[in-house]
Amino acid sequence: MEGTIVLYTWMVRGHFHPMTQLAHRLAGLGVPVTVAVADVPSTRDSPATIARLAASYPSVSFHLLPAPAAATRSAGTADPDADPFIALIADLRATNPSLLTFLRSIASVAALVADFFCPYGFDAAAELAIPAYLFCASGASVLAACLHIPKMMRFASVSFGDMGHDLLHLPGVHPLPASHLPEALLDPTGSQYDTFLCLLEQLPRAKGFLSNTFEWLEPRAVKAIRDGTACARPGVPAPALFCVGPLVGEERGRDAEKHECLRWLDSQPARSVVFLCFGSASSVPAEQLQQIAVGLEKSGHSFLWAVRAPVAPDADCTKRFEGRGEAAALLPDGFLDRTRGRGMVVSSWAPQVEVLRHPATGAFVTHCGWNSALEAVAAGVPMVCWPMYAEQRMNKVFIVEEMRLGVAMDGYDEGTVTADEVEAKVRLVMESEQGKEIRERMATAREMAAHALEIGGTSTAVLLDFLDNLRSR
Repeated sequence: MEGTIVLYTWMVRGHFHPMTQLAHRLAGLGVPVTVAVADVPSTRDSPATIARLAASYPSVSFHLLPAPAAATRSAGTADPDADPFIALIADLRATNPSLLTFLRSIASVAALVADFFCPYGFDAAAELAIPAYLFCASGASVLAACLHIPKMMRFASVSFGDMGHDLLHLPGVHPLPASHLPEALLDPTGSQYDTFLCLLEQLPRAKGFLSNTFEWLEPRAVKAIRDGTACARPGVPAPALFCVGPLVGEERGRDAEKHECLRWLDSQPARSVVFLCFGSASSVPAEQLQQIAVGLEKSGHSFLWAVRAPVAPDADCTKRFEGRGEAAALLPDGFLDRTRGRGMVVSSWAPQVEVLRHPATGAFVTHCGWNSALEAVAAGVPMVCWPMYAEQRMNKVFIVEEMRLGVAMDGYDEGTVTADEVEAKVRLVMESEQGKEIRERMATAREMAAHALEIGGTSTAVLLDFLDNLRSR
C-alpha cells in the first residue's frame, strides 16, 4: 500500500491511548502511520506527552495540530463559552484548517481515520479526496446505538429523559434503559443536546468504522452494523465495520521502576485482591469514599485501591483531568492502620494494565470505561460495574446483562452506594457460585481476546482486510 495512514484524535487518555495502540499495530504491519493530535484548550501538556510517546513508539510519527483561535470556533446553535463539551466540539471542528494543511504536507495519504469526537475532520478529507474512516474507542454496541439514535431523536414525541427506565430496543443492542444514555441526549432543551445530535449525524459519512472490540464479544451489534440495520438509511449501503480490538497495551514512557503496588501484589495469593480504580477522569464525593472504605474493611478481602480526592460537583469536564492531591486524609480514622497488610491505597494513579494482569488480582471494581473493560477482559478479571458518566451506563448493561462478565454495584444512580452494597458485591464476586461462573466466562473471554489478536485471528484478519481495501481503491 502506498501512502500514509493519518489517525486524527485529541489528547484525552480514553481516546488517545487506543488510537496510539492502533497506530502501533498498523506500524507493526509495515504501514507508514502518523497520529495527528488536536491541541485543544481542554487538554494539558500536549507537547510533553507527544514527545514522550514519540520516544516510546519510534515506528509511529506524531504531529501536534496547532490550537485554533477562539474566533474560529463554530458555535452552531449554542454558545461554546457556556459549556465545556460544546467548546470541545467547537475547538475540534475549528482545527480543520490545521488538519487540512497537515494532510496537504504529506506526499500521499492513504486514509484519514478520525476519532469518534472528530468527525468534522471528514470535511478536510473530502476536500482532498482522501477516504475517511471513523475510529470508535467504545465497543460495537455503543456504535450501533449511536448510529440509530439520531433517527429516533428526530421523530420522537417523548424525550429519552422523560422515558426514564423504559427500555430502548435498538437494532443489535441489548435492551437498555433510556436513562442510561449519555446525559447530553436526555434533555432536548439542554445546552449539549443539539451539539451531540449533530455530532452523531456525522458518523455515517465515514467510508467505514474501526471499532475497539472483537467479534466474539459483541456479535449482535457487529451484525447489525454490517447488515445496515443499525444505520437504517434507505438505499445507502452500510459502511464497512472493522473490529480491530482489543487495543490494550501498557502505558509507555512512565517510570521504568516497578510501581510499589506491583511489588505489594507479588506478596499476595493468587486471585485474592480486589482492585478498585475509576479511570483517569472520575472521582467520587468524600462521603462515598467513606462508604467504600467501610465496605472494603467489612468484606475481609484484600484490596488495592487507587483513590482520587474528589472534585467539586459542579466542576466542568476539563477539571476531571487535573492532578489530585493526597486523598488518604478523606478515609475513615484508623482505616489504613486496621487494613494494613491486607489492603493498599495509592493516590490517584496505578498501572492498571499491569495490575489487572497480575495473578494476585481477583476482581475489578470499575467505572465501566470501555478501555478499562477491555483491559479486564484481556486479563480475565471479573468486573464489579460502577458507571459514572458518558456511555459508561450503557457499557454496564452490556457487560452485566449481555456478556455476563460482571455484576452491577446497586445505588450508583441514587446518590450513594452504601458500605453494605460494597461489601456484598465484593463477597459475591470473590466467594459465591455466581462469582465462580463469571470467572469461568471471563477465562473464555480472555482466550478469545488473545486469539483475536494472533496471526490468523479475527481482529488481525480484519485489520489486514482494512489495508487491502485501501490498496484496492
